[in-house]
Amino acid sequence: MAQLLALAVAILAKYGADAQVALGGGAGGGPVGNTVYTTTYINGPTVAPPPIIEGPWTDVDHLEGTWCSKSMTVVTGPDFYDPIDELLIEPALPGISVSFTSDGYFEYASYQVASNPRDPKCATGAITFQHGTYNISDNKLHMTPFEDDGRQLVSDPCKSNKSSYVQYEQQLTFSKFQVWIDGYYGRYRLDLYQWDGTPLQPLYLVYRPPQMLPTITMNPGTKEQVNNHTNARRALNSNVRERIKRSLINRGKTKATLRKERSGLYNAVWYGGLAMISFGAGGWLYFS
Repeated sequence: MAQLLALAVAILAKYGADAQVALGGGAGGGPVGNTVYTTTYINGPTVAPPPIIEGPWTDVDHLEGTWCSKSMTVVTGPDFYDPIDELLIEPALPGISVSFTSDGYFEYASYQVASNPRDPKCATGAITFQHGTYNISDNKLHMTPFEDDGRQLVSDPCKSNKSSYVQYEQQLTFSKFQVWIDGYYGRYRLDLYQWDGTPLQPLYLVYRPPQMLPTITMNPGTKEQVNNHTNARRALNSNVRERIKRSLINRGKTKATLRKERSGLYNAVWYGGLAMISFGAGGWLYFS
């Protein structure tokens, strides 16, 4: 009996961490092989990353699409921002979404909440929309927003009973990016790294081609720009209506994802270890 217990402990010591993470013990999934790597995400826990099934890729073809954080409540497009009424639509949960086209345009949407440890009732929130152009240089991702279109809604209930709605513009630069297939979720995953190498929370592909608002200046700020964009504005109104109609039709439909079957070795190790633990525990209870 002692030998069985020792064997069970040895199996857990070798495979227990992998099995725990792979079965949902960590937000990022299971590690590669028997080596455990840890990654600290901004506004997220320290977790072990999942195995890479395919990739990584750093080209535009794989970058194209709409990417969302795990909450899947923040998605670029007409469900997040209405450019006609200049309305930011508050999502159910915080999150980030970024969309890229293959011809150099991006759209960014985020809903972020910051807690106040001194007073839990004084949490602040910010809803941000930007879109514009991007380019890739030496695997660095540079995103330049259209200066007149960015919007941000900031709520700080302990400082004001009214939210602040402002025009917003901030260039975004990521030191590197990579796309790969996440071995735990079986989905395309985008990792973005800030200037100091700190990764953002992982983003997952939800649409390809991307779901985006028109890639033009939708709310020009000068008379000259307004005159130049009259026809584009008319097209925008029609395009947004069609996109909103499409989003309502698609709402509730299941998003197809790539699934990965577990290997035979993984199942044998996991279930074998579980059986030994159960047998050892039963024997201990019986003879004690």
